[in-house]
Amino acid sequence: MKKILIVCSALALVVGLGSCRPKKSAYRKAYEQAKQREIATQDTDRTITYEEPAPSASQMQPISVRKERVSAIEGENSNNLKRYSVVIGSFQNPTNARALKDRMVEKGYNAVLAKNDYGMLRVIVASFNSREEAAASRDAVKARFAPDFKDAWLLENE
Repeated sequence: MKKILIVCSALALVVGLGSCRPKKSAYRKAYEQAKQREIATQDTDRTITYEEPAPSASQMQPISVRKERVSAIEGENSNNLKRYSVVIGSFQNPTNARALKDRMVEKGYNAVLAKNDYGMLRVIVASFNSREEAAASRDAVKARFAPDFKDAWLLENE
């Protein structure tokens, strides 16, 4: 009887301690987040700020634009990409990018997925030939979806 009790308790202890191991998915998620932060900090070196000559009441701060070369991914309409674009999300994981794009299409936006030279997927909700129009659209998106897309930014396609 004692042997069975000792074997059962040892088995329960092994199973209990074995389940406390960290999962691979937790390591993968942490790695992907760190990689996205690293790529984002590399992109900040390429940010250019344009000063407006006479800011209006709604534009009291300069319009910050990030320059990079992006192209629509396969299956997307590249005609929807113009010189200035409003970006609401950047992802390395295509599933996350597509989910946000689909959500914005449901809200009535003509969203496009574009990929830059670093492999990041940009979710673009609007694209214009004019920087001022793009800035106004970005502000409208921020106001409509506050606080979700407070980090929306402008991209100038090279």
